[in-house]
Amino acid sequence: MDIKMFGQITNAFGPSGFEEEAVRTVAGYCQKFELENDSMNNLYARMPGAKEGKPVVQLDAHLDECGFMVQSIRENGSLGILMLGGMVITNLPAHTVWIRTRSGKLVKGIITSKPIHFMNESERANQSLSVDIGAVSREEVTDVFGVSIGDPMVPDVTFSYDEEHDLCFGKAFDNRAGCACIIDTMNQLYEDRERLAVNVVGAFAAQEEVGMRGATVTSQVVKPDLAIVFEGSPSDDFYFSTAETQGRMRGGVQIRLMDKSYISNPLFIQYAEEVAKKYGIRYQETVRRGGSTNAGKISLTGKAVPVLVLGVPSRYVHTHYNFCAGADLEAAADLAAEVIRGLDIERIQHICRQDLLK
Repeated sequence: MDIKMFGQITNAFGPSGFEEEAVRTVAGYCQKFELENDSMNNLYARMPGAKEGKPVVQLDAHLDECGFMVQSIRENGSLGILMLGGMVITNLPAHTVWIRTRSGKLVKGIITSKPIHFMNESERANQSLSVDIGAVSREEVTDVFGVSIGDPMVPDVTFSYDEEHDLCFGKAFDNRAGCACIIDTMNQLYEDRERLAVNVVGAFAAQEEVGMRGATVTSQVVKPDLAIVFEGSPSDDFYFSTAETQGRMRGGVQIRLMDKSYISNPLFIQYAEEVAKKYGIRYQETVRRGGSTNAGKISLTGKAVPVLVLGVPSRYVHTHYNFCAGADLEAAADLAAEVIRGLDIERIQHICRQDLLK
């Protein structure tokens, strides 16, 4: 895994609906593939020389990150905000953000709430958040800073890597980790592309955090026979016992069996775990009570698509600051690459249950 690439992708500005910089950053690392984008900010990367008639494997990850939008501009110069994606409100006060104006300028702001000294008991339990950019009036916000209603904003965080401990730190690991895994997987398969039994398409989807909207489109465009969805999955190793933990950082790639959006194809899971054991790739299984991924949309495409969800355990997703291990990134991409290399027509038909009635 190219950690520098991962860092550049995480740093890119790209909340739901405003993924343009993330698209350009990812595309910069995909120049040897055939690239196309659409009006929704979905990005497609195809292996050159794809042969018609081969089954198609879609590699999915979403480009967007949790962020905010300017919902109102008050007379005193403070900004009312709306979340793009699910964030816990108590995690946000005192952190900084970048607001992108319509001219493309970045304006720094501080997420703030009323000081506790001025709150009554009801307000302490139900805080409302604002963003302060240092303005003192509505006119200064619009005329001097150039901020408008509807402008997007993201956490102000810069990626870093602790090589000694193989520890990545930054924002938006959900799901820039998955974007990096698509690129790494496709790079691993590039020299083998003509020998593969499948055509591989990387589909970087927009607007996952607001309802898996991008994948609704990409799956219709790609029309996959199988799909592998990469996610920056929330690690749970600080919240449950060792026996109950299913998303431990440095525990290997997370293979998701179920969440609120889909139930996995057991034949695809069985095959993936056989491959992981064969090549010594560390993995951990998970059954999620909550959460969802683009698998929920992709699996319902056409006559249904078997989907393998591979997660990179990441601490504190949907907050400003995340940790993940480089080894877990590599495990996810390595497993996807070996799963694809091992596919043949018989295996695909079996996973798709085309031999069920024989």
